[in-house]
Amino acid sequence: MRRLALLLAAAGLLAGCGSHPEAVTTVTKTRTVRHVDPVPTHARTSTVLVTVVDGDTDVRVHGARVTIGRRSARSDRNGVAKIRLPERRSLLTAAVKPGYDERVVRLPFRKRPRATIRIYRPALQWTMYGADARRTQTQPDLRVRPPFRVVWSRGIGSLIEFPAVVKDGVAYIANAGGTVWALNMRNGAVVWRHDTPNGKMASSPAVWRDQLVVHGMDGHIWVLRRSDGRLLWRYTVGSPVESSPIVVDGVDVFGDWNGTITALDLRTHRVRWRRFDGCKITSSAALAGSTLYIGDYCGRLLALHVSSGALRWSGSVNGRVYGTPAVAAGRVFVPSSTGGSLTAFSTSGSYLWRRSTGSYVYSSPAVADGRVFFGSYDGVFYAVRASDGATLWSHGTGGPISGAAAVVDGVAYAGSFAHRIVGVEVRSGHVVLDFPHGQYVPVSGAGRRLLLHGYSRLYAVVRR
Repeated sequence: MRRLALLLAAAGLLAGCGSHPEAVTTVTKTRTVRHVDPVPTHARTSTVLVTVVDGDTDVRVHGARVTIGRRSARSDRNGVAKIRLPERRSLLTAAVKPGYDERVVRLPFRKRPRATIRIYRPALQWTMYGADARRTQTQPDLRVRPPFRVVWSRGIGSLIEFPAVVKDGVAYIANAGGTVWALNMRNGAVVWRHDTPNGKMASSPAVWRDQLVVHGMDGHIWVLRRSDGRLLWRYTVGSPVESSPIVVDGVDVFGDWNGTITALDLRTHRVRWRRFDGCKITSSAALAGSTLYIGDYCGRLLALHVSSGALRWSGSVNGRVYGTPAVAAGRVFVPSSTGGSLTAFSTSGSYLWRRSTGSYVYSSPAVADGRVFFGSYDGVFYAVRASDGATLWSHGTGGPISGAAAVVDGVAYAGSFAHRIVGVEVRSGHVVLDFPHGQYVPVSGAGRRLLLHGYSRLYAVVRR
């Protein structure tokens, strides 16, 4: 009997070891307990596929680094990065490549193992009025020119006096009714809108990090969250502000109708410096090096030290400065409304030349390829030589020109009160676009898409 018991016990042990290596059953007088070894971690992992796409051109991006938590991989020739995860759920995913901004989004891997992330090249964005800090109104890296076809249009409810800015596939624009709109550049869908109480806006917003800085004629500076338009904070100026923001190392510099120039720190919400000019200011500031250039209604161009507001020099033009100066190639080009002229100074303050039109010049100039482009209330769009102001070509538009000129891909644009936008080849002077919707400013855009600005409607166009 003892030998038989030992044989039965050995058989049971062999059976348990051979058929279920992961489980052992223990029998007691009161219960049966089943012990299960944990499944190895690698058995629960899952591969997810992240496709990286250039958000402006829709071209897949190879060689981008995609990171999810502590795991990362580079996108292959098809723009796809393969990453093994311990579990599938919604996770923050980052993608970056030299020449592109890093993009971080939450991707829903729990639902499916494939997702797309769009990244954007800073060189192809239009993040402030004038396209750059020098306010040249020129975007040299965009490659899109007529003939155009309209891919979408969107009415924004009220007058558009200043152009949209664009960042990471979203256009931001403010209207005369005090509403700020965020529109999807791909299809024109409204991402969000923000209404300011009793507001009116006659300037472009500016993108700073994940925030949108907006100036109001109601005397407020509004700082909104770019993702959803939520108001983060505001600053009360106490006087209408027509200056469009220029943000220098986190400091927004602007003038107001009371004749004060303010440098507002967007991080601390405190004034960094303030300068009382004594004359109404509608001009936006242009920045070159460490010097800010801004005009006033006393007919002066002020050159200020960017860190303190101290006056470096001032120069007089022959009438009010309503528009914004442009700085290029060691020169500053200043429009004068009541003076009916465009005046050029050196960046050190020497007077160079003046080009008179005999009518208001509200239009801020654009500068490209050694030429300066501007419009006048005489209805003429001018191209003059930057060195001496000599006329290179001119075109009648049928109505006064009030808004800034702009240059993209070798074409200079102007909007006019004849409700049209004209586009003229910079070098030849040939008209290549006559768009039947326009009023103040002509264009802005990003990537391979431009935004043409009508009276109260935006038109997104691509090359036909």
